[in-house]
Amino acid sequence: MNALKIALFALSAISSYAALLYKLFSMRRSWRDPAYIALMTTLILQCITFTLGALSLSITSVLGVPNLAILILHLAAVAYCISAQILLLLWANALDEIRSTVRAWIMSGAALYAVLIVLFFIGNRPGTPATAFGTGSSNPVILAYLLLFIVSQAVPCVTIYLQCLPYARSTSKPWLRRTLRTLAVGAVVLFLYCAARTVNILSPLLGFRMGSWAIAASLFSALGIVIVSFGLTMPSWGEHVSSVARWFRNYSSYRALYPLWHSLYESSPGIALEPPTAGERRLSDLHYRLHRRVIEIRDGWRALRPYMDRAETNGADQAVAEATKIKQALQAKNSGLTPAQNHDPGAFDDYDAKTFAAEVAWLTQVSAAYERLG
Repeated sequence: MNALKIALFALSAISSYAALLYKLFSMRRSWRDPAYIALMTTLILQCITFTLGALSLSITSVLGVPNLAILILHLAAVAYCISAQILLLLWANALDEIRSTVRAWIMSGAALYAVLIVLFFIGNRPGTPATAFGTGSSNPVILAYLLLFIVSQAVPCVTIYLQCLPYARSTSKPWLRRTLRTLAVGAVVLFLYCAARTVNILSPLLGFRMGSWAIAASLFSALGIVIVSFGLTMPSWGEHVSSVARWFRNYSSYRALYPLWHSLYESSPGIALEPPTAGERRLSDLHYRLHRRVIEIRDGWRALRPYMDRAETNGADQAVAEATKIKQALQAKNSGLTPAQNHDPGAFDDYDAKTFAAEVAWLTQVSAAYERLG
């Protein structure tokens, strides 16, 4: 059982150190930001807590005091929870607006420190096994110490969960919203750790043995910390993920528009600022090139309007109908035949896209239909 607990503490510590190292890269540009300072403090305390968690199971005494490593672990965990609560407040508010709240959390932590230290040294009599502070004890002082510690862990889980959801609904930043929801999930999982740990603590007093179920608390703890570590770094790497996804989406659209654009370019070469091969070779400015391609398609489309038949295409999908008209207009232009009822050169009244994304989506459908026509 101890080996599995050490492995779970090690997993929590590894995820904590990974998050800390990732955030260290932005220290140079953010080290004066109170939210960044609170984040780094939270991650450092998280690393300390779970490193001590892995070590405390094999350390019998510190400075000659038995079980002192467990007290240090618990004090680090309390500081971590308070720091996480302050971090969340700083993410949602300016420091000047929450100074009194931050001060209240720090003072509460200091008072809790004093009570835990007093209870520990009263209850930690000579010969007290480490398991008394891990899995529970019938000693009322140790029991009070453990229950107070669990309450100190559970309360921030509840407050963080209750704050994350309103903050997530109110923010306009997509990745901050995802971060807050992820932290809310992490808070729920860590609250389950607190509940499972409470059952473990009370089981000796109630006269029943948890057996292999006692490991559930450690499982919830490790899972919760991995989720929280993931969430704490999300605002930093989330925008990069969005940028990469946006690039691939733009590239897919850029390529999908090529069949329609190429036919229009061959019909009206003047619509392009550059030859086609130049654009294909240089895609670093893809967002600009996608805009250019849409504009050039519209310019080529406008050049074809004198050759477009105004007759409606009954029973056809709108994109297929437009692709068919373009195909016929290109053929009419090449043959020099103008339909009797043609469109006047002018604004587009067939389809009015409200946004650029909607315009790209519409033209992509038309281009796909055009390519299918052969």
